[in-house]
Amino acid sequence: MTNAIPPSGMPLPRPELSPGIGPTAGKAPGGDSFRDVLLNGLGEIQQMQHEADQAVQQLMVGERSNAAEVLTAVKKTELAFQLMMQIRNKLLEAFQEIENLRI
Repeated sequence: MTNAIPPSGMPLPRPELSPGIGPTAGKAPGGDSFRDVLLNGLGEIQQMQHEADQAVQQLMVGERSNAAEVLTAVKKTELAFQLMMQIRNKLLEAFQEIENLRI
């Protein structure tokens, strides 16, 4: 089946773009871009670090008596930070591998 040529003055039909092309390229199905996901993750880790620091300070001055909660908050933050660093390292490795490709 062929498309008819529209009369002059009428807009041409636009072809459908594949999912990896166009202004929405790089967007996750939920609508967030990869950059947004990374920045949100960094913000969450920063918030966790701030809360863990506050919990440690409260424990030191006696406002908090449950050391297990404080230790759990600190360990959660440490694991999240280590995960972020591993993701960073993998992204750098991938970038360096792409950079070394010969065209």
